[in-house]
Amino acid sequence: MIAGLAAGAVSLIGFGLDSGIEVLSAIVVVVRLSAEVRGGEPDERKEKLALRFVAATFFLLAAYLVIEGIRDLIVGERPETSVVGIVLTALSIVIMPTLAAVKRRVGLRMGSALVVADAAETRLCAVLSVTTFIALLAYLLLGWTWLDPVAGFVIAVFAVLEGREAWEGSSSRSTATEGRRTSPRNQREGLTRFL
Repeated sequence: MIAGLAAGAVSLIGFGLDSGIEVLSAIVVVVRLSAEVRGGEPDERKEKLALRFVAATFFLLAAYLVIEGIRDLIVGERPETSVVGIVLTALSIVIMPTLAAVKRRVGLRMGSALVVADAAETRLCAVLSVTTFIALLAYLLLGWTWLDPVAGFVIAVFAVLEGREAWEGSSSRSTATEGRRTSPRNQREGLTRFL
């Protein structure tokens, strides 16, 4: 996010904010899973609240990107070139899709809608990486300043879709369990196999 603020690039700031949301989401997941690993029963109410928190972060990110993108288009904001941003997004393009797939697989195995929602957050980070990388390169190579806010709009659409999925997952665990309940023991075993 610091690189985005220094460069004045909406897409890079959005990428940084999403990374912060990713960390918050991961902390919520770790707290919930550590309680289950210690033998606690899953608390549906707490899982619902955690999923709603993840969803809200997606919606806030989308709102920020749309507001800043519109402002940048109206004002004609010209971001600076950010080599750090290009390198970070390139690394994320390689790492994030694999991490998202692993998280999703573990979440489905455990029957945890929360872990599946966290995997969706990581998947969004991968999409964000690609759009941000393209916007930064296009500005560097072609001088297309308008592509930065447009990339932010694309990211905002994905953020709303992922937020809606997480919000709906808080109402029904069908996203993770596909209609079947998984026992706490099976959830712990799924987590243990992953670790």
